[in-house]
Amino acid sequence: MKKAGILNRHLSGALAELGHGDGVLVCDAGMPVPDGPRVVDLAFRAGVPSFAEVLDGLLAELVVEGATAATEVRDSNAAAAALLDGYFPALGLVPHERLKELSAGARLIVRTGEARPYANVLLRCGVFF
Repeated sequence: MKKAGILNRHLSGALAELGHGDGVLVCDAGMPVPDGPRVVDLAFRAGVPSFAEVLDGLLAELVVEGATAATEVRDSNAAAAALLDGYFPALGLVPHERLKELSAGARLIVRTGEARPYANVLLRCGVFF
């Protein structure tokens, strides 16, 4: 049994399968989930687990070379915008409708219980060497 890191077996296994260039969408409870990508749904109750908690845990285990979020996060969710800016100084921004389109090409979608709008980010996996 693992004693540290991500303990959810479905999420841990999905992360181990990712490679360079793969997309991982970390999303709030309201984001539409497209057919196609593997989904690990962590949502338990409204706000649990939060977008910040899940993103923190994922970034502790993933190499990320880029990130894209919706432009609307700036005006609608200051906490999520500040979190994303802190992690990704070169954060790419696209309209929310475009982010939904891009999410169809993700290899993995991690749904949180976040109940604030636009708490979504599409991560692009990097390589550790």
